[in-house]
This record gives sequence, structure tokens and C-alpha cells, in this order.
Amino acid sequence: MAKTTELEAAYQATTYRVYLPDGRCDLHPGVASETLRCWLETAGATCFAVLTAYNPASLPLDGSENASRQSQLECELLDSGFETYVGENVADDAAWPVEESCFVPGIAVAEAITLGERYGQNAVLCGGADGVPELVWLATAAAPS
Repeated sequence: MAKTTELEAAYQATTYRVYLPDGRCDLHPGVASETLRCWLETAGATCFAVLTAYNPASLPLDGSENASRQSQLECELLDSGFETYVGENVADDAAWPVEESCFVPGIAVAEAITLGERYGQNAVLCGGADGVPELVWLATAAAPS
């Protein structure tokens, strides 16, 4: 699906929830998370991403297909030596289903982009040691209309 103002607004209006060992952390694009910053510092991580394989191109798939795709993504991350934590993307629009995701500390933006594109995503959420998550729009998502 081409990136549109409406699509961008939907991604911005989503809570990217991650479950860290010390508890839940809700992330919002462009908003610093002190909880995440402290956790990253303790973990020695200087970057992170929130990744999902659910609903490629923002086109809903059935639950079993989404679960299978997410499992593939997580296996790929684990096989590459990344530690992953459970997450979920919760849209403000209750009509959109909650998407399972994974929080990946230590993954570089370029690697996150590659995986996002491989799994047909419009964007990935990435950030650095400062704990400020930012949406990174992928080549598969067109310029805003």
C-alpha cells in the first residue's frame, strides 16, 4: 500500500508496546521513553527496532497466516543472533486488529529495513540509545500523496 497521509497518521496513532524483563513499555513515534532509555543503557544496546510480519502492506491476513509469518521473522532474528522480546502494535483505531511484534535491541536500522522489506512492511520503528523511536518508511511505501 502506498504511503499516504492517512496511512502515516495511522502509524503515528499506534502504541508500539514492548514487554521488557522489568515490565511493559509503551512506545510512540517521536516521543522519548525514559524507561526504554534506561533499559537500553543497562542492556548495553545502542539501537533497537520493533518489527512485525503481520498484515504486509497494511492488508489484513487471517490469524494463522499472520502467526506463521511472525514465527518465521522471529526464527530469522534468533538464527541471526538477536535477542527478541514480545511486543504488540496497538492502533488507536479499535477497528484495526492488534499486531504481534518483537522488540529487537542491538539491530541496526539497515538490518531492520531489510527485514521490514522482506516481510512486506510499510515502515519499521527504530531508535537509538536515547530511547526515541522513529518510524522509518520503507522503499515499498510510496511518498505521501
